[in-house]
Amino acid sequence: MARVGGLGKGMAALLHVKETTEDNREYFLCPIEMIRPNKSQPRKSFAADKLEELADSIREQGIIQPLVVTKKENCYEIVAGERRWRAAQKAGLREVPVVIREASENAVLELALIENIQRQDLNAIEEAQAYRSLVEQFAISQEDVAKRVGKSRVAVTNSLRLLKLPEEIQRDIVEERLSMGHARALLPLENPELIAKARHEILQRQLSVRATEELVRRLKLNPHPLPGKRPQQPDLLLSSLEDQLQKRFQSRVAIRKTGAKAGKLEIHFCDADELTRIIDLLDL
Repeated sequence: MARVGGLGKGMAALLHVKETTEDNREYFLCPIEMIRPNKSQPRKSFAADKLEELADSIREQGIIQPLVVTKKENCYEIVAGERRWRAAQKAGLREVPVVIREASENAVLELALIENIQRQDLNAIEEAQAYRSLVEQFAISQEDVAKRVGKSRVAVTNSLRLLKLPEEIQRDIVEERLSMGHARALLPLENPELIAKARHEILQRQLSVRATEELVRRLKLNPHPLPGKRPQQPDLLLSSLEDQLQKRFQSRVAIRKTGAKAGKLEIHFCDADELTRIIDLLDL
């Protein structure tokens, strides 16, 4: 059995958490019926096929990483490891290894959110909801959230923006009909009707993220295209050139046609330093 990793001194002190075990052992085997899921668990969906895969692995190798629990009056409540607990039941286990963490209810919720994010156990929407819970329930700034979960502030901000999308789009992300790339591409539309129109096009025509970005650009320019006029498919050669240039400049590049043979090349930059870097690459 693998050694149980601790919270780390900084996190443990921050959350006022004390790690304990039964009989001073690193972990102990707890009857599976004595364990209850956390009602505030940030993870809401558990894919059946993934659970079955994990159950198969548990049948072969057992549970390598113990569950993290808190001790209640008549049971133990899961802080981290609900997926392992569910899979263990499928695998027919009667006991699972657990390690106890003593903490207040608020600290347990915060810990559950952070652990799930750090373990990458959440889908994109659940992760965004977890960030929102940390910000709203615990009055933590986005910058502090980023530090606690080991991500950049920009990554946290971009994740939270997904919650501005209509619920239908959020469900599409959870159920993997749309990718994170598609979701981010839809954010500039803002108008729910345009987003719904774009969603229909994406799903019906199985558009790539790049094609979705182009669709969004067209919808912003002309929200009400003429009936029956089918949007032009993106030029594959230009798309390939854009990809190559973006890799070269490490910045967003757009090639736009303005006529039969004419067009324009746009290289985007965020600040003066990035502009200087691009100019250096152009060797001007």
